[in-house]
Amino acid sequence: MSTRRIKLATLLLLTMLLLAAGIGWSRAADARLPTADFVAPLSGSAARAAVQAAQTSEAQFRARLAQPTGMVHAAQLPTMQTVYFPQTGHHVSNRSGFLNFWRANGQVGTFGYPITEELVEQGRIVQYFERARLEFHPELATEQQVQLGLIGREMLAIQGTPDGLDDPQNGARYFPETRHTLSGTFARAWEKRGGLRVFGFPLSETVDEQGRSVQYFERAKLVYLPEQANAFLAGQAAMRGFPIDTLGEVQLSDLGRQLAQLRSINIAPLPQLLGTFIWDPALWERRIEVNLSEQWLSAYEGDLLVYRAPVATGRDGFNTPVGEYAIYSKYDEQTMAGCLGDECWTVPNIPWVQYVVGGVALHGTYWHNAHGTGVRMSHGCINLRVDDAEWLYKWAAVGTRVIISY
Repeated sequence: MSTRRIKLATLLLLTMLLLAAGIGWSRAADARLPTADFVAPLSGSAARAAVQAAQTSEAQFRARLAQPTGMVHAAQLPTMQTVYFPQTGHHVSNRSGFLNFWRANGQVGTFGYPITEELVEQGRIVQYFERARLEFHPELATEQQVQLGLIGREMLAIQGTPDGLDDPQNGARYFPETRHTLSGTFARAWEKRGGLRVFGFPLSETVDEQGRSVQYFERAKLVYLPEQANAFLAGQAAMRGFPIDTLGEVQLSDLGRQLAQLRSINIAPLPQLLGTFIWDPALWERRIEVNLSEQWLSAYEGDLLVYRAPVATGRDGFNTPVGEYAIYSKYDEQTMAGCLGDECWTVPNIPWVQYVVGGVALHGTYWHNAHGTGVRMSHGCINLRVDDAEWLYKWAAVGTRVIISY
């Protein structure tokens, strides 16, 4: 065979090998694409562009904050992380750990905004918030040094305490320490938002105050606001026979503000200290981690765990994809539809939807309550309880990283 023919044959063989390799790579890449739960609202390129723009914007925001604020001498800057809340005109600092405690235990939804600076009451450093009083207890172990003050007990000492009960036999949880019970919507809110550690024991039964159902605890007062319920979800709960709670149905009363005013504590707003930042969740890099083995989700601000929630992920054949993604599109409510093979589905009024990759999303669910049980029943999405989905929706943003792993 001539040298020319050998070269041509070699070139033809190399071309065929390259084509075969290319076809093989394309098929492997297709195989790696995640199973979609629902139709993706954006193309892959549009989703990547949205994430990149959002992450760049947040990075620039944090970079600006890292610059000195005005012509401030270093000695004048706060020595511990301190943020300012313009909503009430007060600061919260980590000098006594109050800022991290506030961030890690519900934030505005649980405690409200600060209404005083740190001050000393009866020899102890405290700070009043709209719905709570934080106290520094240096004599305790480090992880227990920040405690909520007993403002529910203190308020009832002023108003009068309801009578106790004998041990009831009605299925409610009974607390012999205070001779009161806990059940229903208040029990679920108490347990989910911190339980005994945050709210303490119940000090009353559910009682009516000015047309509202309320219940007093050692460190708080819970108020039921049925008008905050979603009518569609309330109907689903009645039909399906299990509770579907939304975030606003049970709220904490402003006992912190009431008690501060009764004690004539100055709650007037103050100007922002130089060198401090205005509070925003984006001050810290946010990320969501989903553990498919545990069927639990964890949300972080930097290294601080700020939220935990049970999930239900994709069943076999519709497995939730593993990898590092980011929220690229958000809808407070959406009717979602999808098909795979011979199976198609349409689900109306899905609340608090956040897409993370293709048609796979974080979202609330009203059609089951198997979250955290180990039962995987979605078509790939990360199912959450409605109130957990709402909290994450309001906390996260387009660009927030979502890491899914076993």
